[in-house]
Amino acid sequence: MHGKTKFTQGILEFFGLEDEISSPTFTIVNEYQNNKISIFHFDVYRLESEEDFFEIGGDEYFEKGICIIEWGNIIKETLPKNAIFVNFEKDLSNDNIRKISISRKDD
Repeated sequence: MHGKTKFTQGILEFFGLEDEISSPTFTIVNEYQNNKISIFHFDVYRLESEEDFFEIGGDEYFEKGICIIEWGNIIKETLPKNAIFVNFEKDLSNDNIRKISISRKDD
């Protein structure tokens, strides 16, 4: 596991959910819960538009817990104003290294 899924695994581990991780590639969203928080892990790569995200009720998750969205730029305009973007870029000289940049939606 590299990059996006590994990052999500770290967040789940922080909340004691490290044994739960799986990539949502074919399901669009995986839900994880403990007695304190709900975490929703989306992969919107296969969606054709932001409208598709609304049709599956994706925007309803924003107020229910932490939403981690892979390929979030596809639905950027639907994301809350306080969204934080974490961008992963492969290092061209070493396939095991990722460069990470963090920004806010408003930046």
